[in-house]
Amino acid sequence: MAFDKQEAKSVLLGPIFNNNPIALQVLGICSALAVTVKLETAFVMSLALTAVVAFSNLLISLIRHHIPSSIRIIVQMTIIASLVIMVDQILKAYAYEVSKQLAVFVGLIITNCIVMGRAEAYAMKNGPVMSFLDGIGNGLGYSILLIVVAFFRELFGSGKLWGQTIFQTVSDGGWYQTNGLLLLPASSFFIIGLLIWALRTWKTDQVEEKE
Repeated sequence: MAFDKQEAKSVLLGPIFNNNPIALQVLGICSALAVTVKLETAFVMSLALTAVVAFSNLLISLIRHHIPSSIRIIVQMTIIASLVIMVDQILKAYAYEVSKQLAVFVGLIITNCIVMGRAEAYAMKNGPVMSFLDGIGNGLGYSILLIVVAFFRELFGSGKLWGQTIFQTVSDGGWYQTNGLLLLPASSFFIIGLLIWALRTWKTDQVEEKE
């Protein structure tokens, strides 16, 4: 089959704005609440999920014709779990402090709806190259929203970015009074809601029809 550059571009870039896994499909919300209090943890989580969804798509697509339909979910979860274990071990070896902060949330990538959804809906029906690009695209769509949420939460919640002081806080003799609400997981709901509103204001075709 000839490589279609236009289709590849659509598969790679579509999930960023046109079919964002968090903003439009409302998937992966749990990790968006849990790991976005700091930009560093959000970035590492984004890399981890992108790697897992891309390579799980690739591997599942390569063997899709050899997977019996009755056990396809088990096979998919086995591949995803193996990749998650590898990512977790790499983080513990090279980014131990961040790994401790992420705690169980890296392991929970196994059950992330984005990873399972792309494996079942796309990788099982398409070739390995497109499946890999689909994984990268959905990972990027997830990552952008996660990083934007973390940016606002860390900056206005603690006056820092990536652990570096941006706004000198009152407790340190500065002028900025930190916003404790943004340090709570629930604040992610408000920020994600505002981002969805902004995206759907920009792209009106994503607005749901009134029932």
